[in-house]
Amino acid sequence: MVNQSTLYYVKLTAERFRNDFLGNKNAKLRKKSEGSLKFEETDTHWLVPIFKIRKKKYAGYVYNMEVEGEHSYLASFVGVANCQNWEISQPERIMGQNILPEQLVDMALRSHSHGIAYTYTEPTIFFEYAKDTAILARKKGLYNVFVSNGYMTPECVEQLGFLDAARLDLKAFDDKFYKNVCGGAQLEPVLKSIKLLHAKMHVEIITLLIPTLNDSDEEIRALSKWVRKLGPNVPLHFTAYYPANRMTIEPTPIETLVRARKIAKEEGLNHVYTGNRPGDEGESTYCQKCGARVIWRVGFEVVENKLAKDGKCPKCGEWIPVMLDWKRGRRK
Repeated sequence: MVNQSTLYYVKLTAERFRNDFLGNKNAKLRKKSEGSLKFEETDTHWLVPIFKIRKKKYAGYVYNMEVEGEHSYLASFVGVANCQNWEISQPERIMGQNILPEQLVDMALRSHSHGIAYTYTEPTIFFEYAKDTAILARKKGLYNVFVSNGYMTPECVEQLGFLDAARLDLKAFDDKFYKNVCGGAQLEPVLKSIKLLHAKMHVEIITLLIPTLNDSDEEIRALSKWVRKLGPNVPLHFTAYYPANRMTIEPTPIETLVRARKIAKEEGLNHVYTGNRPGDEGESTYCQKCGARVIWRVGFEVVENKLAKDGKCPKCGEWIPVMLDWKRGRRK
């Protein structure tokens, strides 16, 4: 038995859909039901529109049902898995407002922003809105960045020509982790997306290290070797996990981040970062040639930036792969 603040009950009112779903092929359908049918069927899902939402008081037991193997939590046509950003993954907690693409771009310009990041939650969910906004933003000289889990098709990647950069989650280097912890996902599509995106734009990779689940030396080394094949200057971020929602494992020790960064650098990566632990030296950017600290960061703040406008190290002149030519949307 668990506590649950909100319950969503999906009632199937369309006769044909209900009978098709339940396998009742002998049911007699009314013409009205046949004509008002609105749903789509894919190879793996029924896509059903929501026509009405209403509140209903409920008092009684609430059971937490978990799918064996995938560990997803199910209700009718609803699946929720563990997530560190659980506050924004729950619909009743989302507070927002309707803003047109033109208005959003204008807001960015008025706030003197250099660009727009599409994130919180997964940007491919609102792909059409992001695309319309990004095209307008680029015309105004703003850059566009996706913060994504990378779980997209090659066809989707092909349409991302309006992006200048992407920050991608590589949640683990183990297919079992994606299936068991991420709710039935797969590792390979994410790796393929990262490769395709890296060929088109500036890409940075982030891995949240969760104790006992994806923080072993062997897995970190395998992940680092794979990123190294993309290129030695691809930025790789290791971030600390904290317990949230249903995930109650102890927080990631700082020693784990330090160890992961050391392993990745041993595998030939030049720019390896640590995150969610303010004060660690892994937050800053160092020249891959002379080792000088060129950007000093603490948490979300840039304390000092010594890079020249052309992105070169002020000490030895080496180009540091953290700056983009935003006007052209390409790496210098």
